Amino acid sequence: MSETLRDRVREKLLRQIAEDGGSPSEGSEDDDPRLIALDDDLAALDRAADGDPVIEQLAQKYWVP
Repeated sequence: MSETLRDRVREKLLRQIAEDGGSPSEGSEDDDPRLIALDDDLAALDRAADGDPVIEQLAQKYWVP
């Protein structure tokens, strides 16, 4: 079973969120701008339709092959 680009981008975003000590939509009091940006990008990925250019843009932003 082959992973799609969307799946690989999602995996990368979730891994970076975990490495930064947060979880998606955690709503912590810390308001870390990096976690907020990662969470926003994850939300944009979830809203994107198949073939939406935002998926490719996020793949480039986060260096997902």
